[in-house]
Amino acid sequence: MQERHDAYRALRNPDYRRLWIGNLLASAGGQVQSVAIGWELFERTKSATPLGLVGLMQFLPVLLFSLPAGHAADRFDRKRLVQLSQVGTALASLGLALLSFVHGPVPLVYACLVLTGTCQAFNFPARWSLLPRIVTEAELHNAITWGSSGWQVASVLGPALGGVVIALTGHAVGNYLLAALGTLVSAGLLIPVRPRPGGPAGGAPSLRSLLAGLHFVYQTKPVLATITLDLFAVLLGGAIALLPIFAKEILEVGPAGLGWLTAAPSLGALAMALLMAHRPPMARPGRAMLWAVAGFGIATIGFGFSRNFALSFLLLAVTGALDNISVVVRGTLVQVLTPDALRGRVTAVNALFIWSSNGLGAFESGVTAELFGPIISVVGGGIGTVLVVLAVMMIWPQVLRLGPFGVKPSPDPVGPAQEVVPSATSN
Repeated sequence: MQERHDAYRALRNPDYRRLWIGNLLASAGGQVQSVAIGWELFERTKSATPLGLVGLMQFLPVLLFSLPAGHAADRFDRKRLVQLSQVGTALASLGLALLSFVHGPVPLVYACLVLTGTCQAFNFPARWSLLPRIVTEAELHNAITWGSSGWQVASVLGPALGGVVIALTGHAVGNYLLAALGTLVSAGLLIPVRPRPGGPAGGAPSLRSLLAGLHFVYQTKPVLATITLDLFAVLLGGAIALLPIFAKEILEVGPAGLGWLTAAPSLGALAMALLMAHRPPMARPGRAMLWAVAGFGIATIGFGFSRNFALSFLLLAVTGALDNISVVVRGTLVQVLTPDALRGRVTAVNALFIWSSNGLGAFESGVTAELFGPIISVVGGGIGTVLVVLAVMMIWPQVLRLGPFGVKPSPDPVGPAQEVVPSATSN
């Protein structure tokens, strides 16, 4: 008799609940802070250029420190690294609060953002590689799904709360203080958590060990395929950066409509995450991911052609829902196939791909919209996403054969890809 699916299996683990609640608070605080940074910099400078520098100041540390951060996550106490990175993020938020209160120089604001980006570069691989030491193998997929749900809740509620705080107080200091409080509480919630011990890191630090995550991703074709698929799908198919143009000039719905359009992908992703949490793990996750990314591209094409606000909102919600399937499949695949001794470094590579696709995707959308117009930019990106899916199917056909997750990875951290394969069906 088949075991009944428990939608709340991971949440019944008290250590995971603490991690989940902490991540929710820290993520919501980050969203509250992002609203404040954008609002305050524009109020003070009356220029769009400083807004573009905000993303750059947070992306550059990730680009520079992701690989060393992943190496650190595999050599040192992951729980302590998460806590230290959250304390550093809180200090950066407190610095922003002080600068906001005294109207300090804008370059110091960017310095705080660089500190935030650096802390996030270390937080991401440590936090994700900590997860499998807190939950069991049977809980892992459910934990990743609920983790995605928490992130989407923060993405919906955080910006709204940030706007309300600014509207009530007339300044951004409260936003930064809330962000600092959220990350400090998140760090505190981890104090009673007792992760299972991992194996020895093995070997002295070297360039070879630093690049071991990249080597593993390249050798393990299912991981390489899914990360590449996500990279180019977001790079080509993201319409978020152009939403202000669509809201003002194409759909003519103004700032209120822009707010709803911006929230639509997160609302769709949250609905899908909750649905996935209440269903058993997918029998064919590879095929599900390919269909989801192709659907993401098709919905993006539809959004580009739409002139109806309700239809545009629905299509953006669909892109969020389908993207969430990709996020959960990729996240679970990386966790299942990666040996524990390499999880930090592989997760760092994954994070580098994610941050690159988001940052470069916004840049690509802006450039193509400037050259060809926003409609061609969005529609062309959607078509490109569908073509990427077809290319991945041809280059890495093993993705189609991925079966239910649950096969243990090879203990060899840098061994050949053949020793680290997912469950696959016969056809």
